[in-house]
Amino acid sequence: MQIVRALLTRLITTLITLFGAAIIVFVVIRVVPGNPIAMMLPPGASEADIDRLKALYGLDKGIFEQFVIWISNVVQGDFGTSITLRQPVYDLVIGRLPATLELSVMALMIAVVIGGAAALTATLYRGSKVEGGIDVAGGIALSLPDFLWGLALILLFGVLWPLFHISGRISPSLGFEFSTNFYLFEALARFRFDVVLDLMGHMLMPALALAIPLAAIILQLLKQSLKECMHDDYITLARTKGYAESSIILRDALPNAILPTLTLIGVQFTFLIGGTVIIERLFSYEGLGNMAIDAVINRDLPLIQGIVLIFALLFTMVNLVVDMAYAALNPRLRHA
Repeated sequence: MQIVRALLTRLITTLITLFGAAIIVFVVIRVVPGNPIAMMLPPGASEADIDRLKALYGLDKGIFEQFVIWISNVVQGDFGTSITLRQPVYDLVIGRLPATLELSVMALMIAVVIGGAAALTATLYRGSKVEGGIDVAGGIALSLPDFLWGLALILLFGVLWPLFHISGRISPSLGFEFSTNFYLFEALARFRFDVVLDLMGHMLMPALALAIPLAAIILQLLKQSLKECMHDDYITLARTKGYAESSIILRDALPNAILPTLTLIGVQFTFLIGGTVIIERLFSYEGLGNMAIDAVINRDLPLIQGIVLIFALLFTMVNLVVDMAYAALNPRLRHA
């Protein structure tokens, strides 16, 4: 019953958070200077034309009335119609969301592998030059934002040593017809490894740019947790039994040190999704972040509202899953 009560409490908190995010984005984008209707019409448009479009998109009403109409429609699954693209916002967002999720998941996997391997290596060779070199590399990785890593990767592997694609999501020359917007997962399911390689070639550099700063954060936290565990009594007992140091780290220290890192990974994953906005633009990647920038430039109010609300939903759901997973994995919380 305690677990069910905690879950219901978090769900209510999630709904309140989403409602607050909806209010904030709705008000903020309407006080920012700029008229989206004027951007749709030619310079010589009459006031009658402007009033007609305002009425069409409901912008002729007060802000409170606009919000009530919009949130009522959202509850029914209607996010409105894009002003610039003239398509339903829900269809546009759902069409681009899989690309962003695939990129984020790939970046997370790369970050976990790099950060985890570096932390284990630094713990194994603690007190040596190897640990010092890893600390320096981690500091450099963390000091530069992801878009600078993206520019560096484009220059290195896109221009000087062209190994990967620097724009787009897939090569048009493949002529592969997808049934869903989850291109990578679908290509894997259909055993089209040529398509998988092409998709990976497009995703690798933007995913790596996102992953490098996160890998440095994982390195720092996991390494610190491992160092604390290495002084515990059960580690000393394992050493007296003659186990190798690498075996002790992997078998005894890592399972106890990984819980705080798992929580961090879940929280940072939400920031990773948000960070795709600039990276997708930099690599011309056809994801939700790239669409968000276009929507802001064009003052497409319904599309901005839909994208922000979907991002808020992703953030709250990921945090909910992380909290539930941490409670399930931590015996002290599970039996409290």
